[in-house]
Amino acid sequence: MKINGNEIRPGNVIQHKGALWVAVKTQHVKPGKGPAYAQVELKNAIDGTKLNERFRSSETVERVRLEQKDYQFLFAEGDMLTFMDMVTYDQIQIPADFLEERAAFLQDGMKVTVESHEGRPIGITLPDQVTLAVVEAEPVMKGQTAASSYKPAMLENGVRVMVPPFVGVGERVVVDTNALTYVRRAD
Repeated sequence: MKINGNEIRPGNVIQHKGALWVAVKTQHVKPGKGPAYAQVELKNAIDGTKLNERFRSSETVERVRLEQKDYQFLFAEGDMLTFMDMVTYDQIQIPADFLEERAAFLQDGMKVTVESHEGRPIGITLPDQVTLAVVEAEPVMKGQTAASSYKPAMLENGVRVMVPPFVGVGERVVVDTNALTYVRRAD
């Protein structure tokens, strides 16, 4: 299936330069001069090499159709992550570096989608948003709330994100697992 270069999202698998590549990070750039483009960090699905590419919206790339199955995250042991097939109860193990920094967002019992190509796992799709507690945040400075400023905060899974000044320690926040950014306070 052909998609435009600006439609590439983290986790997408594309056919590029004769190989299968997984999009790790995407950033949309609109320079002052010239057309907009998507800066995409790609990781080779077979050997793990990385590549940074620019895709203009006018370019098309081939998105590879993969077999998708729902799995449940069970546990992490060393550098391996164990998942269970939700239909057959078979278990598979996938290296933690496969998810890179997004592995920190896995929670016990979390439902994920594992994409495989010819029986080999290639991509894991996490839920778009997860709720986590803030364990460390700087105190609010008086008068700082006039501007839309953000402060660094440490989440319970060890990931640092920028949060608004009103978020304090112990509060639960919703975080985007793709962009690794604060979305809103949890209900």
